[in-house]
Amino acid sequence: MAPKHKPQARADLRALLATDDALASDKTLIVRVNALDTPHFVADIDAVPRNGVSFLNLPKPESADDVRTADALAAAERANGVTAPIGLLLNVETPRALRLAAEMAAAHPRVAGLQLGLGDLFEPLGIARRETFAIQEAMFSLRMAAGEAGIFAYDTTLDNIKNADGFRTEAQMARAFGFIGKSCIHPSQIAIANEVFRPSDEDIAHAVRVVVAARDADAKGVGRLCRRRPDDRPALRRARACWSRMRRGLLNDEQRGSIEI
Repeated sequence: MAPKHKPQARADLRALLATDDALASDKTLIVRVNALDTPHFVADIDAVPRNGVSFLNLPKPESADDVRTADALAAAERANGVTAPIGLLLNVETPRALRLAAEMAAAHPRVAGLQLGLGDLFEPLGIARRETFAIQEAMFSLRMAAGEAGIFAYDTTLDNIKNADGFRTEAQMARAFGFIGKSCIHPSQIAIANEVFRPSDEDIAHAVRVVVAARDADAKGVGRLCRRRPDDRPALRRARACWSRMRRGLLNDEQRGSIEI
């Protein structure tokens, strides 16, 4: 967007966020602002915080200090009457940011997730955007950083909107690495992302079994769910994560109606 249009865009965004539909929505609303090193960042921070916004998407932070700079949100929240703190979703888009991802993830309590940005990360280095090995390396590194901080990891976009198979392949790869979703830049990609990241019937059934077994074990005073495993906490955490995705609305009506925990 041309710089001269950004003030109008901010005004349009404020108007949209104030609508009854936005305020009543059960969707997670994320707003991407301009990067820290642009003249538009401060104005964005003043404009974005509104009730109903869950996360601010911060492009190109490269250090813990960059992340802490975004805490200007607190003053804007007070000025705009925001009642629930807005979290930060950090875009990891440079080699330095990928190297310092764990440090940035732990830089402030507002940080809720890390999002991979492969176009900006790969292109300046001459790395092919569709190189599977490179994608997997970046995904694994970011997922470990997010895991260390106890926050979620979110996958990047795929600009070629006609390449539905490529989008699906990357989404499946991201899910296998424990990412909770993939960014879309076109409505045609939304259904694919929902399909890939929605827990399967098998995932749900397993999660239910694990959670119920944990409750039974607690009730009986049993320390483990399975004799073959010395520590069942990882399995229980994964089951609860699946349950959390279900509660966020990633299940279809049939799946949702068949589960009672």
